Amino acid sequence: MRWNLRLAAANRGIWKASELQRGLAEHGLVISLGKMSNLWSGQPVSLKLDDLDVICVVLGCEIGDLLTPEPDKVARPQDTGDQDVAEASAPRPMRVVPRRRDGRSLPPA
Repeated sequence: MRWNLRLAAANRGIWKASELQRGLAEHGLVISLGKMSNLWSGQPVSLKLDDLDVICVVLGCEIGDLLTPEPDKVARPQDTGDQDVAEASAPRPMRVVPRRRDGRSLPPA
């Protein structure tokens, strides 16, 4: 996904991060300078959905204005046509066996 906050803000006449920060604060979302800088200049590592709602309200935009999918960046599995070999070589999940913390054994199943 590509983060387009600056473009969405510019389309609504907001040219500075501090302007957006004030607007967010007016709607109850107080963001630190460091986090605001990351939202404005880069691509956020994480973002709460509630915060995203406030950003959309302040900018008067939809989520699609802030995020653009980039499906070309997703690695696709290679189709070799040899599914039997792939299934045979695939690692099998390990069985989880519960154990007691006090060292005693569990009753038989």
